[in-house]
Amino acid sequence: MTASTLVSGPHIHSRFNVSRTMMAVMMCLSPATAFGLLHFGWPAVFLFLVTIAAALVFEVLCLALAGKPILRFVTDGSAVLTGWIVALTLPPWAPWWVGVTGAGIAIVLAKHVFGGLGQNLFNPAMVARAMLLVALPVQMTTWVTPIIGGPVGTDFRQALAITFGGETGIDAVSSASTLSHVKSQLDAGQPMQAILADMGSLHDQFFGFVPGSLGEISAFLLLLGGIGLILLRVITVVIPLSVLGSVAVLSGAAWLIAPDQFPPPQFHLVSGSLMFCAFFIATDYVTSPVTGLGKMIYGIGIGALIFVIRSWGAFPEGVAFAVLLMNACTPLIDDYVRPRIFGRTRAGKPIELRDMP
Repeated sequence: MTASTLVSGPHIHSRFNVSRTMMAVMMCLSPATAFGLLHFGWPAVFLFLVTIAAALVFEVLCLALAGKPILRFVTDGSAVLTGWIVALTLPPWAPWWVGVTGAGIAIVLAKHVFGGLGQNLFNPAMVARAMLLVALPVQMTTWVTPIIGGPVGTDFRQALAITFGGETGIDAVSSASTLSHVKSQLDAGQPMQAILADMGSLHDQFFGFVPGSLGEISAFLLLLGGIGLILLRVITVVIPLSVLGSVAVLSGAAWLIAPDQFPPPQFHLVSGSLMFCAFFIATDYVTSPVTGLGKMIYGIGIGALIFVIRSWGAFPEGVAFAVLLMNACTPLIDDYVRPRIFGRTRAGKPIELRDMP
């Protein structure tokens, strides 16, 4: 090699780019999504499709206003995945305009206002979820019981009326989510043992035969999807284990101290959107720390906040607020928890060279 030869510097190569990563996440989300759509029928399908379509429309508009190449960014899968996750956080029979509003908040306010893909400080889907929950508490807390084979869920015309015409579906069975039911019964003075006995087995909660949003009914399928992400090396185990472990430890300690006031840890682990958060929300590359120790601190913080909000907050589920609060802490974590520079100590001082014997 002559002195004039130009060579490239060393780089780490990976088989994953943006589009492949998005496709891998959507593939691992597909079983839980299909399960939810099957359980809640055509209204859920319409809401799911409308939310994703709205996310794509908002993405195109924002890219056009910013003068960025539209085809390149629209086809990378990020807008589709954002709309997908927003749809999974909604009540399955919510009106169409709730999905459109959520997609607009996620794409425009939480993503492109910060500069687009890779620049957002907060998780876009969680920003949409939190803002919708505060602004539309009735629409965001209206649940239906899973209705496999039910007349409303499989009737195409009536489903259109539910999603686009504002009908409520008189044949549907309205119900509270598991976390909402526990919180309301505790406020009414019922002991925890009686509340849990009235709710049925953990089997139904784990496999998804309970009311809730599309992204929180089947902890089993979400867990399988999360394991798939780990096996594909899209994510590591640090954040999921930190989130789930901190919730389990804190809820277990509270349950041992006051079993009449706090549910056991296994209830927390299979209820709400904890599994969804641990594997698919908290692990977002852009809004989470980069070091292993930083990810552990971040995950423990999310889990602790989820337990605190579930136990003492005004809302029965605290995933969105916990994730957003720790998103805000991510730059601080990255600033204080840095990887060791090659050839230097943790304090940043050069490592002394020693003569080989």
